[in-house]
Amino acid sequence: MTDGSVDGGPVGQLGAVSIDCPDPAALAAFYRDLLGMTTLVEQPSGQVVAITDGARVLAFMRVQDYVPPTWPEPGQLQQMHLDVSVSDLPRAVDRAVELGAREADHQAGPDLWRVLIDPAGHPFCLTTVGG
Repeated sequence: MTDGSVDGGPVGQLGAVSIDCPDPAALAAFYRDLLGMTTLVEQPSGQVVAITDGARVLAFMRVQDYVPPTWPEPGQLQQMHLDVSVSDLPRAVDRAVELGAREADHQAGPDLWRVLIDPAGHPFCLTTVGG
């Protein structure tokens, strides 16, 4: 059994985290403003938009029949989510809402993690844990 590495080392490095959505430009603008990133690439077709902070890349990809997660309810479960490290949780929540997010109804640990929903319906967390 192998661990996927080449000659005992890693196969590669993370290039980007890609997020499906109905409108890549709009969702990229939301996360660009939320995270202080810049646009790295935008396909002329608008099919893919990628943003970066110089170290990490988030890519947003258009999906025609996109169905947003219904988390925490059953149905269309979330496939992944982002944790965004912040120092002032209430101020970060207010700013994210100004940018177009909404607070999720379900908050499992609101003193340490605040779950919000991005404009395309993906849950993400603002947290004072880590970072």
